[in-house]
Amino acid sequence: MTNAEKIALLEEVMELEEGTLQQDDVLEEYDEWDSVTILGIISLIDEEFGKTVTGKEVRDIKTVSGLLDMMES
Repeated sequence: MTNAEKIALLEEVMELEEGTLQQDDVLEEYDEWDSVTILGIISLIDEEFGKTVTGKEVRDIKTVSGLLDMMES
């Protein structure tokens, strides 16, 4: 899966318009970055990438790029 496809999935979870997120964006600058979104990210990573991550691990991520890295590692 390409980074663009992963970003599109993140935009869907965060209920953002397509093309909104950029890799160097700081997640906390988005009003949509909240506990519900974090749960959605956990679910996304589990379903799409077969990985288990915790809420703390996701909350510790600062940028979109960090989430992309989490999806790969």
